[in-house]
Amino acid sequence: MIAVGCDLSRVERFERLLGKEHFLERVFTEGELAFLREKTQGAQSAAGLWAAKEACAKALGTGFRGFGPIDIEIGHDGLGKPLALLHRGAEERMKALGGSRIEVSIAHDGGLAMGVAVLE
Repeated sequence: MIAVGCDLSRVERFERLLGKEHFLERVFTEGELAFLREKTQGAQSAAGLWAAKEACAKALGTGFRGFGPIDIEIGHDGLGKPLALLHRGAEERMKALGGSRIEVSIAHDGGLAMGVAVLE
């Protein structure tokens, strides 16, 4: 393990932001947007994706400096396990730290979403 990051996001915030296409297109990839459109609880899922992205940025030690939220993509495997895919500056930062992957986990409860990321 090289580093760990975590973040909490309020689901209520994303209930308001889901109607703002400019924001969504700036922070979520096409794959993430497709995932959110399939979810009946889109705000909860959006808050979870955002928390995971923030957790990854913290594990990279910079926050969103040198790359943006769109450069961290949260996908899912066939069983629904979240996966972090890094692009452009985020991927470069991971490699500069000697990392090869980031493991992520997402949880939701009581109007909050939590993301945890471990850089390996």
